[in-house]
Amino acid sequence: MSTDPQADTAAAENPATPEAEPSAAAEAEAEAELEGTPEPAPADTDAEAGTDPAVEDEDEDGEDEGGEDESPVGTEAAEAGAAAAGEAAPALSEAQAELAAQKIERERIARRKAEREAPVEAGAKLSGKAADLLAAVRAVEGGAKPSTAYFDDAPAAPRKAPVAPPAPRPAAPAAVAAPAPSADTVEGVRAVLARGGAPEALAGPAAAALGEDAAGQLTENPWRLLSLPAVRPTQADGFARALLGAEAGPGDERRTTVLVGWLLDQAGLKGHTALEAPVLEKALAQYGVPDPAEALEVAIAEGSVLVFHEPLGPPVAEDAEDAEDAEQPVRVLVGLEGAAMAEESLADGLARLAAGTFDASGDWERAAGSAPSPSAAELIRAVAGHGLVTHTGGEAARAEPVALAAAARELGLRVCLAAHAPGGGPDLVTVAGLLSGAEGPGRDTDGQFALDLLVVLDAPQLDVENAAALVESVPDGARLVLSGDPGVLGSAGAGRVFADVLAARTCPQLVSRTPDPGPLGELVSGVGIGELNQVDAPGKEVVIVPVKDAGEAVHRAVQLVAESVPRAFGIPADSVQVITPGHGGSAGTRALNAALKERLNPGPGRFGGFDPGDRVVHVPSAGRALPARVVSADAEGLHLDRAGARIVVPKELVETQVRHGWAVTAHQAVGTRWPAVVVVLPGDAAQALSRDWVYTAFGRGERHLSVVHGVDQALPHAVAEVPAKPRTTRLTGLLTALATAGAQPR
Repeated sequence: MSTDPQADTAAAENPATPEAEPSAAAEAEAEAELEGTPEPAPADTDAEAGTDPAVEDEDEDGEDEGGEDESPVGTEAAEAGAAAAGEAAPALSEAQAELAAQKIERERIARRKAEREAPVEAGAKLSGKAADLLAAVRAVEGGAKPSTAYFDDAPAAPRKAPVAPPAPRPAAPAAVAAPAPSADTVEGVRAVLARGGAPEALAGPAAAALGEDAAGQLTENPWRLLSLPAVRPTQADGFARALLGAEAGPGDERRTTVLVGWLLDQAGLKGHTALEAPVLEKALAQYGVPDPAEALEVAIAEGSVLVFHEPLGPPVAEDAEDAEDAEQPVRVLVGLEGAAMAEESLADGLARLAAGTFDASGDWERAAGSAPSPSAAELIRAVAGHGLVTHTGGEAARAEPVALAAAARELGLRVCLAAHAPGGGPDLVTVAGLLSGAEGPGRDTDGQFALDLLVVLDAPQLDVENAAALVESVPDGARLVLSGDPGVLGSAGAGRVFADVLAARTCPQLVSRTPDPGPLGELVSGVGIGELNQVDAPGKEVVIVPVKDAGEAVHRAVQLVAESVPRAFGIPADSVQVITPGHGGSAGTRALNAALKERLNPGPGRFGGFDPGDRVVHVPSAGRALPARVVSADAEGLHLDRAGARIVVPKELVETQVRHGWAVTAHQAVGTRWPAVVVVLPGDAAQALSRDWVYTAFGRGERHLSVVHGVDQALPHAVAEVPAKPRTTRLTGLLTALATAGAQPR
């Protein structure tokens, strides 16, 4: 590794940093407990996506940066802002926040704020909690820090809106829009909100979330207001006190039952499909519940959550004489019905495929003999005789499942290759496109995929929802191969499907012996085992650029993209991708994108802050961050070129689905590679780093990696000692139990 000899040492002007919302200590402790770490993640990073998180981004793509996550579905405060403005969609998005560093965008936001405030005459006449909450909503909508205490417990990191628990998936799922609530329903909710001192503009979202009996539900149980993603527990408590008076205590069963479900929703945004009972009880205590154990028992008895007993250790012998030895130790897990159904459906589907047997004829052996590598031959032989196979390896190993697909086609099988991100080749479809029917082989009359072999690349990006939908659609007699690099960041949605299948060891597991080549491959491979090695890079394949502060980090990153990398390697600036840990901060994606746009494609941002030629990220759904370029804009919306395909994002969705894309988070970058990558690590990002984050970010470059390094010893510490954040899931136990039951004599 070497330093960049051509980088200018002058520091650029430090872009403005948006203020983070304060978090109450109790909520921070509760969220840290749910996360499984002693401290909450730094504000506005994609560490939770799960996340971006998120979501990356719970904010991403979630995001999310999921995540992941990373998806710009908007913060909770933004949802509240949209509601206060009377809009159906969030008014403050990541795209807006990203452009907030630019003066012209600040002016545009200020104008919009003035326009929205002007006609709301009633707002000036409100008093008490209603005025406080409406003022806080207005402040968040305009990008300012709320001055009231009503949002005192809003999370510092953006959070994805909770997704409703899913219903059982049909074989061929079809998206059906929920009917809009009637005017009478909205009016009834508005009256209840007014009595409780909450903004009446929340009536529409509340009616949509709770249904036709929304007014009655809120009257009976005011804490049902937590069904709105913009509402926090302290806000729901204030609303309940206004309606119920002294009757609204912290131990009220109506409150505790709703709070249990809300906490599990928040855990789902961090990737968990369930929580251990003691963890959930501790989180309830942080929110003032006087008897958390009893509250949890009530929620279970009412059926609002489900309880599971997962065996720990090997099965206890039936003939054990000691009563204590005869009792199987278990851990008690609590989860929501939707996640439980998805995980159990996924386990059943995987067990069904794994039970399939095939005749590994001589044709398969001849195909293995013609394979391009020994690892590809092993994969072909494994798939010849089994219905479910896992395959692990780095970037170079992706050629092995591709070789498998080619061999299977030559044998006359119907084959589909699916990946997380587009652009991997003419025969590759995206998982999202396959599920929607927009890509791939289509479905038969039973709603099953019309194929004999499905190979899923980037399998670590599968959450339980998508994985269950995929597996349920694979017909009996077909084969499924899950392939991916277990070292990369996990899915933006709940679950850790690939890791759980590997841990269960209920199907053949092939480990590639094909190493990633060159200095970049050596560096990334070392990170994967917890070692940050100094590699020999005679062609400057890896360059370290030390910086002192965030302003210098932004300046160096822009210089590398616009000058140094194109000049040294002949790689155009459009093929250089910047990756940074989070969206906020002095060197987050917002600040970096503002600086890169000014250098590479300056313009007034005529359509929502975008100009023709801008590099953007299109996020059509949580966890999907698709690179694109702005072509034009008109009354219909923003026209994008995405991997050669023209798409139109309706103008009402631009602010929530499109953000600039010269700089992205690692969650957004998963599944995609670029000729050159610049990873920016400012000093304030140290706490967001982990081994899987570094592994993912460093592995996105094909020919060159520049590391703008300002975190000192935090980088080697993260690689050596900060593994991926654990997720609580049930899939491994379910698969193991099904395999054990299937192996028992009948």
